[in-house]
Amino acid sequence: MVMMAGLLFMTVLVIVPFTLASARHVVVRSGRPGWLSRRLAARARPGSLGLGATATEELHALLNANKRVQIEQRQAQLTLRDDDHAGAPPRTGIDLDNGTAVLPPHR
Repeated sequence: MVMMAGLLFMTVLVIVPFTLASARHVVVRSGRPGWLSRRLAARARPGSLGLGATATEELHALLNANKRVQIEQRQAQLTLRDDDHAGAPPRTGIDLDNGTAVLPPHR
């Protein structure tokens, strides 16, 4: 009975989200059906993990404390700003000596 509960737990947390994420990937890459592909592509945020990858990482973090530290470090890194005066490379600006202009990427 305990083994069956463990199998059900693993199925719900890992296999189902991974299967759904794989199906989503196939639909977006193939473009069929068109209406679903457009809707899924519009909802996707650049740089974000899918549901299957997130579930797999959380399960990995449950079993390995170092993975939890890695996930928290990644979240902290996303909240930090890159400032020019802090040594980060400039994102925008005009260099009159070289005659170049750097524009921010369109999002």
